[in-house]
Amino acid sequence: MQHIDCRKQHWIKTDLPAFIMGIVNATPDSFYEPSRSAERVQNMERALKLEAEGADIIDIGGESTRPGAAYVNTDEELERVIPLIEAIRQRSAVPISVDTRKAAVMQAAFKAGAEMCNDISALSDDPALGMLIAAEEGSVVLMHKQGVPQSMQNAPQYKDCVAEVCSYLAERAAYAVRCGIAPHRIILDYGIGFGKTVEDNYRLIAAGRSFTALGYPLLAGLSRKSFIGAVSGAPPEGRLAGSIAAALYAVQNGAAIIRVHDVAETQEMLLVLKELQKYGTN
Repeated sequence: MQHIDCRKQHWIKTDLPAFIMGIVNATPDSFYEPSRSAERVQNMERALKLEAEGADIIDIGGESTRPGAAYVNTDEELERVIPLIEAIRQRSAVPISVDTRKAAVMQAAFKAGAEMCNDISALSDDPALGMLIAAEEGSVVLMHKQGVPQSMQNAPQYKDCVAEVCSYLAERAAYAVRCGIAPHRIILDYGIGFGKTVEDNYRLIAAGRSFTALGYPLLAGLSRKSFIGAVSGAPPEGRLAGSIAAALYAVQNGAAIIRVHDVAETQEMLLVLKELQKYGTN
């Protein structure tokens, strides 16, 4: 697997069907307990473990955005994220993404050694964030959500979920380009679980090619989410098999990056998928 330079030569082709983004939550309240810790050393060790297992990118979050989560102020998010990035950088050159919607956090993160901003607000929450990413020649993930984390799952409604999410992401990508962000540094995310019904989530994953038709890589963040539990009846701790199934289908429908808690298992799935593709027509 080739290394990715998220700034200068974005998305160097991997020898697997998709890139793997490993999740590290520097939070006390993210929904999947094994992915979260308030301890910096533990988070650093998790990041290095995920890299060793095959993660192409480590995604660090200092603010939980699960349904019902409370807003985290800038100072607290900085304290959770920046020393962790610095600690990882002392041990590894793995590309680092930061799951934030705040320009102040991302500015410090770039200085500490991060390369990518993973923004659930698609550059809409902080007007300074787009210009900052452009100036730093960083990459950005633009995600769709309906509403805010505190209430987004109360009663999500769409006339045509796929069409509306596609239209929104196309507009946000155009905005990012107007900010000065190079098109090859823009990634789209249909925002599974962010203001969607169970049925909406499955429709979006199945319609992945509608999103890749916009001309940008598609990121799928599916790992252990509630749309899997709605079918299997399992809690987050029991959703590994469902997560792998969803990730496989997402990749087959165009996803170029899979954001996961379970890197080793996802890499094994991609290795088998790669081998199967040698003998198939798709």
